[in-house]
Amino acid sequence: MITSQQLQDWIQAGLACDHIQVRGDDGQHFEALVVSPEFRGKMLVARQQMVYKTLGDKMRAEIHALSMKTLTPEEWQASNG
Repeated sequence: MITSQQLQDWIQAGLACDHIQVRGDDGQHFEALVVSPEFRGKMLVARQQMVYKTLGDKMRAEIHALSMKTLTPEEWQASNG
């Protein structure tokens, strides 16, 4: 069974993250907040594809669902006052 920490580590291994938070307690359904400077200038779909790329085949085989919020550092700062 996959843990939230494992998923977080996999994302961080493939994507520079200023902040990341992954939640999920059933081993298959997860929510992630990913803040990365690599998202600058990218549309939402492209950002999500970048995260999925870091996970590769794990998305098909081990992770049933991943909902995510992807932000640039500037968007993250603006949303947290």
